[in-house]
Amino acid sequence: MRNNNVNAEQPSATQAVDRALAILPLLARRGPSGTTEVARELGIHKSTASRLLAALEKHRLVERTGTRGKYRLGFGLVRLAGATAAQLDIAAESKPVCARLAAELSGTVSVSVLEGSHATVVMQEPPTDRNWIGLRSPLYATAGGKVLLAGFGADALQEALDRPRTRFTEHTLVDRAALLADLDEVRERGWAATHGELEADLNAVAVGLHGASGQLAGTLSVSGRSGALDPAGFPSAARALTHAAAAITARLRELVGP
Repeated sequence: MRNNNVNAEQPSATQAVDRALAILPLLARRGPSGTTEVARELGIHKSTASRLLAALEKHRLVERTGTRGKYRLGFGLVRLAGATAAQLDIAAESKPVCARLAAELSGTVSVSVLEGSHATVVMQEPPTDRNWIGLRSPLYATAGGKVLLAGFGADALQEALDRPRTRFTEHTLVDRAALLADLDEVRERGWAATHGELEADLNAVAVGLHGASGQLAGTLSVSGRSGALDPAGFPSAARALTHAAAAITARLRELVGP
């Protein structure tokens, strides 16, 4: 009986999501619309339309116009679109710089951005059989992730450290005090490194990548097997990454203009 109930609820939940999302292009096409108009367009009851609009309003995807209870697209969509555009800009503008850097360092260069509690790769050079684009990695076990963690405010860092950590290898920093000490070093020297912490034979170095307005927008990193990228070479790799990150930021500022 319990399984039947679960199966019966799933289509209803999916249908609710579909209907809620259908409201967004409807408002884009019609402009400000009332609950009755939305219900009529979607072929649903007015009370259902009201609940869906309330859910979208909670997340600022729609907002009231103040005119007879009409709704229009909300500022939350602008925020989401802006974040997406910024990530696309970073990926596109970093590509030629990263291609040169990958050749210089003989390693895999990638750009990552913060996505929830993970770092997500949005650009990789050179393309290889192992495609990292879209890969989500835990912040504490990657060089780029540590750069992002080091830039967190006190509350965000506390929340991140309260999450459980998986020991991927014997070198993974799962101890809170050890991770905090490592993040202090990242802030002091301006770059982060991992030595076999996510994969036993994979090392990486990363620096922050700043957007056109100066905010930390992502990370730039180089990774390689321990035989090619060893701890002795971390500082020189960090210097090359820092110069490349500055070049990418300059390209992003050109997009914005004077």
